[in-house]
Amino acid sequence: MSEHKATPGFSTHAIHTGQEVDQVFGAVVPPIHFSTTYAPDGIGNLRNGYDYGRAGNPTRTALQTQLAALEGGKHAFSFGSGLAAEDAIIRGLMRPGQRIVMGNDAYGGTFRLFDKIHSAWGVSNTPLDLSDHDRVASELEDDDATLLWVETPSNPLMAVTDIAALAEMAHANSALLVVDNTFATPYLQQPLRLGADVVVHSTTKYIGGHSDVVGGAAVLGSTAAADDLAEKIAFQQFAVGAVSGPLDAYLTTRGLKTLGVRMDRHCANAQTIAEHFEGHPAIERVLYPGLASHPGHELAAAQMRSFGGMVSIQLAGGEPAARKVAEATKYFILAESLGGVESLMNYPHEMTHASVRGTELAVPENLLRLSVGIEDVADLIDDLEQSLAGL
Repeated sequence: MSEHKATPGFSTHAIHTGQEVDQVFGAVVPPIHFSTTYAPDGIGNLRNGYDYGRAGNPTRTALQTQLAALEGGKHAFSFGSGLAAEDAIIRGLMRPGQRIVMGNDAYGGTFRLFDKIHSAWGVSNTPLDLSDHDRVASELEDDDATLLWVETPSNPLMAVTDIAALAEMAHANSALLVVDNTFATPYLQQPLRLGADVVVHSTTKYIGGHSDVVGGAAVLGSTAAADDLAEKIAFQQFAVGAVSGPLDAYLTTRGLKTLGVRMDRHCANAQTIAEHFEGHPAIERVLYPGLASHPGHELAAAQMRSFGGMVSIQLAGGEPAARKVAEATKYFILAESLGGVESLMNYPHEMTHASVRGTELAVPENLLRLSVGIEDVADLIDDLEQSLAGL
């Protein structure tokens, strides 16, 4: 006889954890709790810990339970957006006079938050190439460098960063490691198991998965140190109040239940597209960790289950070619965001990363970012071929 598994698999967790059958009516899908306030059993005697919607909501609690389980953590917090989650992390874990060491290819919105908002509050930042471990170590040796911010794979240059190595480096210098796991998702990569202190997501993307809900999350582990960090982030969530609403939490939970099967298709389609267009005469370079030519291919294979659904391409014809292709596709919809079931195309230089033009984080003008959806891959290839043929 085979032994029973002690721990459920990823998709089993996604479908069942935090999703207990309703005890009143037996509903398989837990009800959405819209109430903003909860009646106590007398003064000071809360029912199951709920009193006011900003402080807690059963639908949000269910989502947070799911998120913690899927990232292999203990604590999870659901916010109204990914940037709200990032803001809570920085305000909760840092103080004026301290400094963030971060990748020089981070998401433009993250850099804008750090450079325009938190710098005015006294938290500075140093963008650098995170593959230069000597430089990272040197920066972390300074007492003011208390947090290392990693995004892997990065948006939109698809750089892959060694999470375990940087975790060791950060902790050797009494710094914290935060990993933005939005592109990889907890299905493909679990940074807490590699030494990260905090994982952050824009749940708007793959976790929600259907381009119909905005949200963010922060997830932490189960050590005593993580408990202390989680308490600080929990206070920010409560005191500032940038929480996800109940309908947003429900939609995110619904998307999360199918994350595994969706990511399998996203990855398969992206791999096929990357391989098909590598070497295309109109394309200067295909950026995808699943290609053997990618400098981070072996590292991605070691720390990820698969290589993700994001592909970036650089057009040989420069900016004019990139603009023309971006406006000539049928199934790849020109739009902000990523991670939905539908394929999206983005021109980062003027869209998602416009805020970093003219800085060290500027994106090449000939680059297009493809969020490869779950459509039939032959149709997606035909769509890209016809758009490139027009050059």
